[in-house]
Amino acid sequence: MSIYAIGDIHGHLEKLKDVLDLITADQAKYGLQNASVVFLGDLTDRGPDSRGVMDFVIDGIAAGKPWIVIKGNHDRMFQFYLDDPSRADPKLRVDLTWMNPRLGGDTTLASYGVKVGEDGPEQQAAARAAVPQSHVEFLQNLPFFHAHEGVFFAHAGVQPGIALADQVEDDLLWIRKEFHDSDLDHGALIVHGHTPVEAATHYGNRVNLDTGAGYGKAISVAVFEGRDVALLTDTGRVTLDPSA
Repeated sequence: MSIYAIGDIHGHLEKLKDVLDLITADQAKYGLQNASVVFLGDLTDRGPDSRGVMDFVIDGIAAGKPWIVIKGNHDRMFQFYLDDPSRADPKLRVDLTWMNPRLGGDTTLASYGVKVGEDGPEQQAAARAAVPQSHVEFLQNLPFFHAHEGVFFAHAGVQPGIALADQVEDDLLWIRKEFHDSDLDHGALIVHGHTPVEAATHYGNRVNLDTGAGYGKAISVAVFEGRDVALLTDTGRVTLDPSA
């Protein structure tokens, strides 16, 4: 059975709509209207309209769209800020906070109409008042992975040598080097985002679909049929083979 996956979005609503249009066209061409779509996390931060992305995705799921959203590290940082602004993500560098412009919490709050300045009690209270409870609950309840027909979707990747059923949240949301450097067969093809690359890349045991939307670049989308992968483009499918 076919399944689609969308890389990191980072507050770019119009770019998200564009890739969903590619999916709609592909579904019509191949008769896949009921195929699920996995969002690989990082709906928010850095881009101009994190609130718009959240509204759009939540409304789509409520309307019955077969969309599965897994949690990204930026989604978790947003959730933690709303739950308790003093709660730092344990995987975040000690010299950074979610409100640092490098991470993009400031643009996320601005998209909700929060005046961003000194990150103190007033700003934190304004954030909690501005973000709808439905958004808070959506973030809290996001799964950390999705498994489908020999493909395992996770925001950042997996810890090599650990069974997929035993992967832990911090690795699924944050891992980089150990995962990227591994040529192990993980028992499924791992599809992830989290670490931007110039173009969607198939490494044999994993596929990276983060092509830098958080830095103003494109959102990538692919269709998976077993372990066969094709990128969706304006001119149709382009097979994505393992890199040499």
